[in-house]
Amino acid sequence: MSDPVPSIRTSDSERDRVAQLLQTHFAQGRLDHEEFTDRLGRVYKSRTADELATVTRDLPERDLADLHGASPLQEEPLLAPPISMRDPALMVPWILYAGVNVLCFVIWLILFLTTDYNYPWFLWVLGPWGIMMSVVTFGVLASQRSHPGGDHSP
Repeated sequence: MSDPVPSIRTSDSERDRVAQLLQTHFAQGRLDHEEFTDRLGRVYKSRTADELATVTRDLPERDLADLHGASPLQEEPLLAPPISMRDPALMVPWILYAGVNVLCFVIWLILFLTTDYNYPWFLWVLGPWGIMMSVVTFGVLASQRSHPGGDHSP
């Protein structure tokens, strides 16, 4: 009667391959964190191929969705929700613009009424910022109208 052949010793590269396989299964949700850490520790402590095989015995070698004949999921393209002037993404900057310009105008008005200073410097805040805000707003609304599924109401 002959003795069974002892299991083949494993190498570092084989341990690393199994560790990467465990990371893949962990990322796909087949292993929780505690089980992943336990198995990873067993991988790096293993000395033979049999010990290495027991760590991944209950895990599939390939993702079940990759099997031949499985239909891939059809992903719908992600569309941004329609945006309008009432959308906070446009309203908040316009409210901020109005608030800053009212503050600048009030400061100018106080200076105008209490001193002989009459240069309308607040227009340098109101004008360029207003032009930029208008261009961005109309650009956003126009680009949304040109894309399919965009909002066609202002």
